[in-house]
Amino acid sequence: MKFTAAQIAGILEGKVVGNPNAEVFKLAKIEEGTEGSLTFLANPKYANFIYSTAATITIVNEDFIPESELTTTLIKVQDAYSSFSKLLEYYNQVKLMKSGIEQPSVISENVTYGKHLYLGSFSYVGKNVTIGNNVKIYPNCFIGDNVFIGDNCIFFAGVKIYSETEIGSDCNFHSGCVVGSDGFGFAPTEEGTFNKIPQIGNVVIEDNVEIGANTTIDRATLGTTFIRKGVKLDNHIQVAHNVEIGENTVIAAQTGIAGSTKIGSNCLIGGQVGIAGHLIIGNNVRVQAQSGIGKNISDGETIQGSPAFNYGDYSKSYVHFKNLPKIVNEIEELKNNTNRNK
Repeated sequence: MKFTAAQIAGILEGKVVGNPNAEVFKLAKIEEGTEGSLTFLANPKYANFIYSTAATITIVNEDFIPESELTTTLIKVQDAYSSFSKLLEYYNQVKLMKSGIEQPSVISENVTYGKHLYLGSFSYVGKNVTIGNNVKIYPNCFIGDNVFIGDNCIFFAGVKIYSETEIGSDCNFHSGCVVGSDGFGFAPTEEGTFNKIPQIGNVVIEDNVEIGANTTIDRATLGTTFIRKGVKLDNHIQVAHNVEIGENTVIAAQTGIAGSTKIGSNCLIGGQVGIAGHLIIGNNVRVQAQSGIGKNISDGETIQGSPAFNYGDYSKSYVHFKNLPKIVNEIEELKNNTNRNK
């Protein structure tokens, strides 16, 4: 996909200084720019690179005045950083602008779908599925029976959506994620074995949710596992059966959430956090990375540690944690001095 300087300036409402027919087909950092690449200069500390970059086109602020000769064509805009971000969004939309049904793929009985569906090869859509407008399902995806999918959703290659799942609009699912797999439910027997408890609930994902690669969300044993609107889940996260994650909560990679825990809205949870089951975590909670949560958390708390406790208390305590060997030696010395003075 190639773009000329004139085309890019038109998209960004900018002005070309240099060759309007200069063409680019890739993006690059300004210090790593090569022929055919587009870059930008927004941070003054990178200004020196504009004189040495091999990038074909560079987006700059409209007040930029070069101090020596340039080989790169400039596009002057009001705000280089936001313009480059706008261009990234435009480029991404163009790149994902696919439609049509590739073969081989399977669409089962009683499936309904809206305008501009893209269904990649080797994908399977089960019975009684409803799919909205502008949905992109990339190759090797599985959509189970009785699934509902809203408008403008993207399922990247290898996504698995089990039966009965309900998905809102404007959601993204990255490669390898699994939604609606069985919850971890087993009953012990007298013989010391375990019988599987049927998992007959479902998963409901509301609008504007993003699910990272290889993240897994289990269906409820009974009822529903809820992912509320605006939630963002990183890669490699485990969400167990009957969990509820509140609106606009963001969770980083390798976090595990045990069954039936309720997490509030607008929470920020760091990577590698472990959360026990049947807990209630309030709204606006902050959990630092690698914390272990084993009790309910009130609204607005910031916690750290394993088991986790108040972040301020943790920071004060940590000063003593790392000095424990020294503190122990001082105590031993005090004991010895006391014994000598008896």
